[in-house]
Amino acid sequence: MIRVGILGATGYTALELIKILIRHPQVEIGALTTRQSGRPAVSQIHPSLAGKLDLPLEDLSPDEVVARCDCVFSCLPHAASAEVVKRLVDAGQRVIDFSADYRLNDAEVYTAWYGETHPDPERLGRVPYGLPELFAAQISEAPLVANPGCYPTAAVLALAPLLIARLVRREGIILDSKSGVSGAGRTPKLGTLFPECNESIAAYNVGQHRHTPEIDQLLGQLAGAPVETIFTPHLVPMDRGILTTAYTLPVGDLTEAAAAETLRDFYREHPFVTVVDSLPATKHVSGTNACHLAVRRVRERLLVFSCIDNLLKGASGAAVQNFNWMYGFPETTALI
Repeated sequence: MIRVGILGATGYTALELIKILIRHPQVEIGALTTRQSGRPAVSQIHPSLAGKLDLPLEDLSPDEVVARCDCVFSCLPHAASAEVVKRLVDAGQRVIDFSADYRLNDAEVYTAWYGETHPDPERLGRVPYGLPELFAAQISEAPLVANPGCYPTAAVLALAPLLIARLVRREGIILDSKSGVSGAGRTPKLGTLFPECNESIAAYNVGQHRHTPEIDQLLGQLAGAPVETIFTPHLVPMDRGILTTAYTLPVGDLTEAAAAETLRDFYREHPFVTVVDSLPATKHVSGTNACHLAVRRVRERLLVFSCIDNLLKGASGAAVQNFNWMYGFPETTALI
């Protein structure tokens, strides 16, 4: 059994992670952390866990976490996560980090987008990006994995095969993404209060969303040269899910059928990505670790539609998928 810990166990992604791990046959949850005082039971914070897990949430030091755990999932915020993660990894702990702290390769880019000096810059560029569909070999051997952002997951899975095959141009990529409100986290904010966001759809952080450099870095790496993207996220009044429409310029006379077949061939051995004939919808993947892709050719553009559950394939499901690769378990364990 692998003893695991979850740092920052009070949020939505932590809840989804716990629900997966308590049914994982090779996992024992040994520690749940919070900065709240009083050691509340996890079921007090997440009532849906009543009768399923009785552990308290504790304010533990990194040394105490190392003593209890073999592997740690860090659900801490950016900057705060790296401060702890570097100590855990230095102590020999394997870690899957949910924050953005290890996704970017350049400390200056990190500072420009996150407004913080990186706490562990020496590791940047040496941490595998946690998309097993693209980086399984590196993930398997890694002491530390950077779990992907939700928007980048949807965008990169949609475009990776086409950019790798040079079937679409690196320029003029438009990413129109719509996300449920859980993507904003559990901390109350004015814009995500029910009276503010119900019956309303709004774009936000146009040209400024922090997932932009992550998307550009990954797509550029896969394309072999820098890409030109415009990424616009929207908040929609639903609990969970992301639908991304990627508008691309095809190279040559690329047909809809040929593009779809390229995606199918690329993901044929990857159980969580499916190319569908009908247009995907968030309800089709809600509560699963699946990504549904579809392709349409409209005039001079090739459109790729990508649909995921932001809390699962966009966060906690992907983390357990990475965990399974790190420990040699079947990729689908506890996820199907």
